[in-house]
Amino acid sequence: MHDAANSIATIVATKTLTPRQATMWAAFFNSIAYFFFGSHIATTIGSGLIIPSLMSNTLLVAALLGASLWNWTTVRLGIPVSSSHALIGGLVGAAVVAGGLGALMPAALIKTAIFMVASPAIGLAAAFALMAVIHHFFPAPLSERSNKAFAGFQLFSSAFLSLGHGGNDSQKTIGIITALLFANGYLGSQFYVPWPVAVASYLAMGLGTLSGGWRVIRTLGENVTILDRSMGAAAEVGAGAAIMLSTWLGIPVSTTHVVTGAVAGVGAAHGGKTSVKWGTLGKIAWAWALTIPFAALVSGLLYLAFSLLI
Repeated sequence: MHDAANSIATIVATKTLTPRQATMWAAFFNSIAYFFFGSHIATTIGSGLIIPSLMSNTLLVAALLGASLWNWTTVRLGIPVSSSHALIGGLVGAAVVAGGLGALMPAALIKTAIFMVASPAIGLAAAFALMAVIHHFFPAPLSERSNKAFAGFQLFSSAFLSLGHGGNDSQKTIGIITALLFANGYLGSQFYVPWPVAVASYLAMGLGTLSGGWRVIRTLGENVTILDRSMGAAAEVGAGAAIMLSTWLGIPVSTTHVVTGAVAGVGAAHGGKTSVKWGTLGKIAWAWALTIPFAALVSGLLYLAFSLLI
């Protein structure tokens, strides 16, 4: 529900689609992303961040609870944070308590950490560049004809973003479920992703989109910068491109922060620094910085408590 909201925030803010129409549109493309992407991110989450032999029911439950607590808190506050970062923090925190620093797999963690920073910057830069090109050919304010044309184009750009969002975020759920199956011996000695798990997770992503997340939508669609339809389209294409790049590389990223970066990029290109609400971005940045430490701390404490009680 948290990350799902970011794939429809821009198209709702520009009033191209109603919230109900937007959720149904995005849910469809989130669901069919299974047919376009492999399972590289699922493998990274399930067996690439911490030593697979440490995977256990207790560790995974502690990781999920720690991540979920942070996610629900920020949803209530309407602050866009990364469920991906929370999940990674939860896994790292529980794993360190379970097996020390040796439980971590540094190569994948470093690559993931780099893209945590780089992917929002890529989304911002791509959206900024697209907005500059659009302004060259379609100076603001948009004519009625141009406005209608961008409304039509936004259907495609929103679908592009939703497809990328579904491909990246659904695989994180797939990775956790597959790790749980692996920890309980259902997959034998080889880690692989069963296709029913993949299909069910993509369908669940579609349902998550349908459930909304309206406070997060309002923050991204209205409280970072005021969007018109050309800006919405540029933000969606820029964010979608950055997310798809990371998905093809098998790197889990924050789709929330990529979209946030893209929205800030089109705002800066459209009207300069004054068009971006830096106070809102500051709150998002603080939440971004606190997500992994908070989730790791809570998950580590939960794992310790569970280990003492069970």
